[in-house]
Amino acid sequence: MRKTLSMAVLTVMLMGFGTQASAQFAISDDEAATQRRERILENLKYQLPQLRGSFIVMGEITASDIDGLDEGSFMVNGRQSYSFLVTSDDATLYLLSADPIDVSLSSEDIAAALEEERQAAARQAAERHQELTAFAANMPVRGNPDAPVTIFEFSDFQCPYCARGFTTVEQILEEYPNDVKFVYLHFPLENHPWAMPAAIAAVCAAEQGDNAFWILHDSYFRNQRTINPSNVLDASREFLAVSGSGIDLSVWSTCAGDTESEDYQQASAAIASSMTTGSTYGVEGTPGFFVNGHFINGALPLETFEELIDEILEEAGR
Repeated sequence: MRKTLSMAVLTVMLMGFGTQASAQFAISDDEAATQRRERILENLKYQLPQLRGSFIVMGEITASDIDGLDEGSFMVNGRQSYSFLVTSDDATLYLLSADPIDVSLSSEDIAAALEEERQAAARQAAERHQELTAFAANMPVRGNPDAPVTIFEFSDFQCPYCARGFTTVEQILEEYPNDVKFVYLHFPLENHPWAMPAAIAAVCAAEQGDNAFWILHDSYFRNQRTINPSNVLDASREFLAVSGSGIDLSVWSTCAGDTESEDYQQASAAIASSMTTGSTYGVEGTPGFFVNGHFINGALPLETFEELIDEILEEAGR
């Protein structure tokens, strides 16, 4: 069935649809209600051809709160439910796309409600920010460590949208060198086969120094198209060696590649903890950003971040 049925408010004219009980037979209320539902269904299928091949169950029709209109609903193929209003004389049916909306509020009521929502969102963001700051206390940081704005990103090294986010973050840090710091949090997706080993390799590199972590972070995003599950560890080793990271590559190799080693298990557990934290805050895909606790879902344009950052800085008097 076409989605347009649920996306718009449709009016179905039920011409010749009125209840006309024969004077020769007495019809009970139950029988009349059943016949009414059957006639409505027959008319719906006639007026809306997309319903003709569907299995439809029509619910009870009862008086609504609107004079002259009754209300009811029907289920299509056991999945999608639709509500409707029908005139009491059974002449016209209005197929509804949403529940009734209260439009009785005054301008003052609306302003007060919006301010309450804004304050609630601000409190939630502040709580998130505090909790994420505590969670990421020992993780590598880019930008001014004392910056008033922190961007936490839950990301996946293989995700193409995260590569866009990587470029955006670079632009933000260049634009706000003193006001923004950035923390990368791991959220490798199951459908990206080299994302998890890359994340483990990056955690193992971070154990020996923040610079080693950022070398892998940048290299993964800049070389996404050349990395695959077979070469991800070799590529990682090369990135670290060529850049002069200065870490002990033997120790790193054990951590990143020996699945039985304690270091590997700890790195894997750290990533699992990061993913659980992201899921707790509503992250389902990547990238997911939290700017001082305010959620930005996806690789949105630079302007989206600038607007939020400027608003936070203005509130902080910067």
